[in-house]
Amino acid sequence: MGISHSTPKSPPYLLEEPLPTTSTTATATKDPKKLALIPLIFLIYFEVAGGPYGEEQAVGAAGPLLAILGFLIFPFIWSIPEALVTAELATTFPGNGGFVIWAHQAFGPFWGSLMGSWKFLCGVINIASYPVLCVDYLKLLFPIFSSGLPRYLAVLFSTLLLSFLNYTGLSIVGYTAVSLGIISLSPFLVLTLISIPKIEPIRWLSLGEKGVKKDWTLFFNTLFWNLNFWDSASTLAGEVDQPQKTFPKALFSAGMLVCLAYLIPLLAATGAIPLDQQDWVDGYFADVAQIIAGKWLKVWVEVGAVLSTIGLFEAQLSSCAYQLLGMADLGFVPRFFGVRSTWFNTPWVGILISTVFGLAVSFMDFSDIISSANFLYSLGMLLEFASFLWLRRRWPAVNRPYKVPMGLPGLVIMCLVPSGFLVFVMAIATKTVCIVSGLLTLVGIFWYFLMNFCKSRMWLGFNTVGERVEDGDVE
Repeated sequence: MGISHSTPKSPPYLLEEPLPTTSTTATATKDPKKLALIPLIFLIYFEVAGGPYGEEQAVGAAGPLLAILGFLIFPFIWSIPEALVTAELATTFPGNGGFVIWAHQAFGPFWGSLMGSWKFLCGVINIASYPVLCVDYLKLLFPIFSSGLPRYLAVLFSTLLLSFLNYTGLSIVGYTAVSLGIISLSPFLVLTLISIPKIEPIRWLSLGEKGVKKDWTLFFNTLFWNLNFWDSASTLAGEVDQPQKTFPKALFSAGMLVCLAYLIPLLAATGAIPLDQQDWVDGYFADVAQIIAGKWLKVWVEVGAVLSTIGLFEAQLSSCAYQLLGMADLGFVPRFFGVRSTWFNTPWVGILISTVFGLAVSFMDFSDIISSANFLYSLGMLLEFASFLWLRRRWPAVNRPYKVPMGLPGLVIMCLVPSGFLVFVMAIATKTVCIVSGLLTLVGIFWYFLMNFCKSRMWLGFNTVGERVEDGDVE
């Protein structure tokens, strides 16, 4: 982003050989401290899914057949377009700003900053939810964590401990994600194998029990929640070894892993036991494991759920922390937001800020705030699709290490389908969610103008590498 306006060049990160203009720009030299392919696959996996935990509500809302079709078809409607957009833009703009860079280059600094605010707020709200979920699973094994001071202390100390793990290095977090992914999925592999002799395929065709009304809002929200956030790992692009080659491979592999991790246990569980639709709520897979194999497998699934939430927390915290680092490199937030640890080279200020925000939200009644996070995420994704299409139109001939193999008309159609779903998600939001989302958006707008005011008065130190190259500067 540090190209002078006096020299006509292609936009930053869109060059034949990207210039090392910031600390986040990837190099072609192999660096053992950077993320390799396998850890990146599992970090993306945890950004998006973390296992089949949470998909049970789709069965409860619409029955086995529609749940199976949903997790089979919805990836083509939503996940693949989002992953393709991420693959192209993350390899063309290999910096830690991720989606912030994309919106900034497409529409200018205001939209880049607002994108950063929307996505960061979504991220820290998700961060807050994972220690709470972790304690909710732990209380099944240790009832002392059900309420009161022990519960609050468990949330606090689990958040601080997991944040410290993030501080020790992204490579450590990446390989931890690999271990957590394998261990948390292992009980579902056992569940599937034991279920095979008990499966009756006719059960897969059930549209639900008679007299049970379909909850379409819950059904679509469940699909949406379990299959989004493919772009979150883009904020780690500056930490990835050879991102132009690694990112597309990682996204494709993570996509396959996510789909199989959802579909195979769902087919096994719905096919092996009679349908009692009201039982299909969050956490029901543990009961299914007990019905099919016994208490031992139920405990294993519950332990896997705890490990999965740890992986979800680590992946999301990494995304938020490195997003702040990228925004500091771009000059959207003060320079000290991007300070790295001298021991581990991790953005400790970004980790600290994200953790504090997460802790603050975790002790609130945040059901409406979580719904508002989905609303803000939808706004961010609409801006992301618009940025993708505009950058293709604005600079069609620049080198893209990975390029979605379609012309602009095909890309418009590809983005319109998920965009329609995003509009639907926002349209069914409650009045409270709309108000909270509007207020949070106003906070993001206020933050942009506050930062500009601080720059003009030179109250804080800012990087200046985020200047946007205009059309007149492009050859």
